[in-house]
Amino acid sequence: MEPEPTRAESRSDQRKEERLAALFDSCYPRLARYAYARIGDRTEAEDVASDVFVRALESIDSYQERGLPMEAWLFRIAHNLVVDHLRRAGRFERGDEDTESLPDSPDPARIAEERILMSHVRSAMQRLTPDQREVVSLRFYGGLSSREVAGVLHKSDGAVREMQRAAMEKLRSLLAQ
Repeated sequence: MEPEPTRAESRSDQRKEERLAALFDSCYPRLARYAYARIGDRTEAEDVASDVFVRALESIDSYQERGLPMEAWLFRIAHNLVVDHLRRAGRFERGDEDTESLPDSPDPARIAEERILMSHVRSAMQRLTPDQREVVSLRFYGGLSSREVAGVLHKSDGAVREMQRAAMEKLRSLLAQ
């Protein structure tokens, strides 16, 4: 039988829950974008983003401040859920056409150009290493700093910056062809 939590522990957990609730509005869209970039299905990505908060709430008592914001912890949970999802589905990231992220434009030529560019970027992303894809997804779709990505991936900040540099260099090269 586990001992009753002390009053200080209960207040600490309550503060963590309040911080988690406050992060929902700002983090949910970023988590969904990150999951979408990896999974390729908007509905599944939104489910993953929702599951992040359910998992976080269920394990809020195990969260510890380690010099990174709570957001990094949420993205770590998202990373794990995405990996589990892809493993269960027996597939890798998909490259579905993302029409919702295209700008509204009455110019069909511009829409076609944007779709072609997005297709080239998705194709180039698939040629990165899995770690490079993950860094690019967390940095640019998730909006995390390199330090936060390092916390999510359990790597050093320098390693993340180097992976990002190499990924961007490779993407530039692939897109210039």
